[in-house]
Amino acid sequence: MTEILSQDEIDALLNAISSGEVSEDEYSSVGEQKKVKIYDFKRPDKFSKDQIRTLQMMHETFARLATTGLSAQLRALVVVHVASVDQLTYEEFIRSIPNPTTLAVINMDPLRGSAILEIDPSISFTIIDRLFGGKGESSKVNRELSDIELSVMEGIIVRILGNLRESWSTVIDLRPRLGNIETNPQFAQVVPPNDMVVLITLETKVGEVEGMTNLCIPYITIEPIINKLSAQYWYSSIRKGEVDENRAVIQERLDQVKIPLISEVGSVDISLNDLMNLHVGDVIKLENTPIKSDLMVKVGDRSKFKATPGRVGNRLAIQIGDSIEDIPDELLGSTRSEQEY
Repeated sequence: MTEILSQDEIDALLNAISSGEVSEDEYSSVGEQKKVKIYDFKRPDKFSKDQIRTLQMMHETFARLATTGLSAQLRALVVVHVASVDQLTYEEFIRSIPNPTTLAVINMDPLRGSAILEIDPSISFTIIDRLFGGKGESSKVNRELSDIELSVMEGIIVRILGNLRESWSTVIDLRPRLGNIETNPQFAQVVPPNDMVVLITLETKVGEVEGMTNLCIPYITIEPIINKLSAQYWYSSIRKGEVDENRAVIQERLDQVKIPLISEVGSVDISLNDLMNLHVGDVIKLENTPIKSDLMVKVGDRSKFKATPGRVGNRLAIQIGDSIEDIPDELLGSTRSEQEY
């Protein structure tokens, strides 16, 4: 941050320069500080700030979907939101999580490699308690999951992976599949210890119980689509998806709209008096309408088709023929004005 000198400090510096106590070079360096950023060449950054922001926005969508899905399945108030998105080595991630824990190995088809979804034990046992009919109260259990509990958590994780696929749909058609569930982090070595990973930390609250859910994705898994992890690409994909979705909704509603379809046999001008005196059986002679001429079919107020009259059984009918390009008057007016111009 640039330091702003007061008027007294400025006067004191000018006096010192005039008297020779401070040189101009020393004066120009007053208040300047060198900004030094520590960089470790043993673990270089793989993700740019823009890519980290994009991953955060994508998984904020994932958090909202998971909140809705888990709340419905557990019949309890579940809140999930993104706490942080960081890049670190896989070894640092493994050391940061408890042992035992719920550690799901996720196959990230069509991307290569696997990701890790880690659910804090307090959240895992609360979910299991809710599904077994309990109140989902906090418990300080520190043990591995039983086979039945692992089966229950498998169903929860599969549902969460469906939310993950939807949140990634703007970037890639991801098809995450649950490989296996481990309880000891040392048995889940999906990449070498020094490989870089991106860690999405999700604060999770089930009822009154709070804990962390971590999604660890190795860099080698994301590398093929790293160029798509930009805010510009992500927003443009979202807008395209919204346009396609809106178009489908509009088309569906338009398909249900009813409009009048009129077949004109002919026309004639008659006086109001003649119209009032018409009776059943009277015949009106149409003007300038040959018997074998085509009928005009109108859709709404627009002439759209030519048609031939006939019968289908005992019913009168028309057979649609050539289409008519009926140009609206307002377009004709604009065309004439442009030609005159």
